[in-house]
Amino acid sequence: MINQFNAKEPSQNTNMLLGMVEEGVKLPDLLVNLLHMGNIPARIVRGLHLEDGRRRQPIVDMIEVYDGTEWQLFDPKTGKAGNPDAFFLWQRGAKSLLDVMGGVNSDVKFSIISQNIPTRELALTQATQDGAALIDFSIYSLPLEIQNAFKIILLIPIGVLVVLIMRIMVGLRTSGTFMPVLIAMAFLQTQLLPGLVIFISLVSIGLWIRSFLSQQNMLLVARLGAVIIVVILIMAAMSILSWKMGITQALTVTFFPMIILAWTIERMSILWEEEGPKDVVKEGGGSLLVATMSYLLMSNHIVEQLTFNFPELMLTLLGIVLLLGQYTGYRLLELKRFYPLVHSDNKQS
Repeated sequence: MINQFNAKEPSQNTNMLLGMVEEGVKLPDLLVNLLHMGNIPARIVRGLHLEDGRRRQPIVDMIEVYDGTEWQLFDPKTGKAGNPDAFFLWQRGAKSLLDVMGGVNSDVKFSIISQNIPTRELALTQATQDGAALIDFSIYSLPLEIQNAFKIILLIPIGVLVVLIMRIMVGLRTSGTFMPVLIAMAFLQTQLLPGLVIFISLVSIGLWIRSFLSQQNMLLVARLGAVIIVVILIMAAMSILSWKMGITQALTVTFFPMIILAWTIERMSILWEEEGPKDVVKEGGGSLLVATMSYLLMSNHIVEQLTFNFPELMLTLLGIVLLLGQYTGYRLLELKRFYPLVHSDNKQS
């Protein structure tokens, strides 16, 4: 029956019933009522698809049907039987989740975060539940949405450390000091390959349009403002075109920081005019390399768990950063640059 409702070309009777759905009746409620008419026990169940880091997730309606021996769970959208993977059953029955008096347009959304809690800590938490408000000052005491935010924020020092190592120890040039960290954070939302394609496309189109703006002899602030507007228009155009073409990965273009992108385009454009395209490729390639390395570390499950569960590790990273700040030796790329000079001295000697 569910497959008939979800068919591409439903029958005439099914279309008549689907008209009730368009008038405000939910499909799961309609299916349950039809099953009741056939003396088949059925009920609405509600649950959540568990996915780490999800915010404002709505609850999902499913159908349970009694087959004479046990209750079977069905997805009203696909007709698939069985409990979906990582599905948390929240409520059985069609009772309301929220009762509001004097309000309109109420809604219930859920935020989800994955946590690994040791048994000992869980027992202590339950034992001291009455005094938790005074005792628990950890990140776990914050609301889930804030915890999700800190889960990403606490990864930033990892990216900062990568940038410092690549700039101070290796001598790699990047466009902006910590711009690769912001790009890596965007990659966490877009995934690596789609993020690289989106970033290169945005910067390339932005540089092309920026070349026209440079002919207008505009002031720096006004030109930068124009570039910001252009970046927003490019992002909107990419989102619309990708949606029409069915490329949903490009919709994540909105995760890239617009101001940073605009400043990157402006900086690369000036570098192109002063030093040439070779230096632009070096800085851009260096930025993407550092951003990719930062992403690979920041997306590592072990690193994510350590930074979130043990935020005191930030002090260790701070110590490493202070040590790197005292480094005054040669960079690896400088050794390559001075190699011909050393080689010629050895020949003369």
